[in-house]
Amino acid sequence: MSPDPISGKPLSLAQACARLRFRHLQFLDILGQTRNLRLTAEQMHITQPAATKILMDIEEILEARLFERLSRGMRPNELGLFTLRYAASALAGHRKFVDEFNALKQGGHGHLSIGAITGSAAHVLIASVAEIQRLRPLLVLKVLEQSSDQLVVWLAERKIDLMIGRFTDESQRSQFHYERLSDEPLQVVGGLHHPLRGARELDMAELSHWPWILYPASTAVRKVSDDIFGRNGLALTSGVVETPSFLFALEMMQTTDMLSLQPTALVRRYIDKGLLARIPVDLPDRMPDYGMLTRLGETPTPATLAFMEVLRQTASRQVAPA
Repeated sequence: MSPDPISGKPLSLAQACARLRFRHLQFLDILGQTRNLRLTAEQMHITQPAATKILMDIEEILEARLFERLSRGMRPNELGLFTLRYAASALAGHRKFVDEFNALKQGGHGHLSIGAITGSAAHVLIASVAEIQRLRPLLVLKVLEQSSDQLVVWLAERKIDLMIGRFTDESQRSQFHYERLSDEPLQVVGGLHHPLRGARELDMAELSHWPWILYPASTAVRKVSDDIFGRNGLALTSGVVETPSFLFALEMMQTTDMLSLQPTALVRRYIDKGLLARIPVDLPDRMPDYGMLTRLGETPTPATLAFMEVLRQTASRQVAPA
């Protein structure tokens, strides 16, 4: 449904900055979550008529209708959804400023939120966190682990300051700055009891008849595995389990004859400890390079810059063998 504009005139920067207040952003953020004026009024400790007046003021400032008034709530139109995303992002920026300002004021090193993929990147991350804690012991770190497709959303929404991962779409290159850290070799693994453990060098055709644990379709590992099988005209014939969780995959491999394609750095220690077995197969592909992603055109905070330098040094020392 197309937006219901109040005025066709373009919104000027001066107009938006001069009249759109912090309270307006708070109101939009709450209304976006509740989709109900009464509940929004209750959470802001104001009357419902006052809440209605605030919404009317916002729409007058922006000269556009943002919500459809329904009998049982409010539904944002296209302009409304865009404005709600901005309000949530702006408030997150305000909260981060206050948290870091207070930490620095009290003699700390601020806050840093990092998002990272598993595998080699996690291996580099752990060593880098230990080093930054040594260099900046008062730095408050928040670490989130997810796939690149989710992390890039969090980076755009300012929920994280730095992402360690890879692009999942070429269009993202216009939004984020990317700095390569390393490549990421892969290998096939199974449980210690797997019948193929200790076999001669196999090929993927022989492995296609075994059940597999695969990462979700949106992940880089899955795209590589699909490409390997597809290029050779192979189809998996004995069942597939999809999961983003390595720990779940580990348990499945230890109790079944399922195989999985995993980053070498992630599974090496499990193989060394006798928890998994390497299945000897020649893999023609590696994962795409991974690196550091930050928001384009925005200078990272001093804490972020310091951690990025630690990541560079750590990655240069920890090149995983194939």
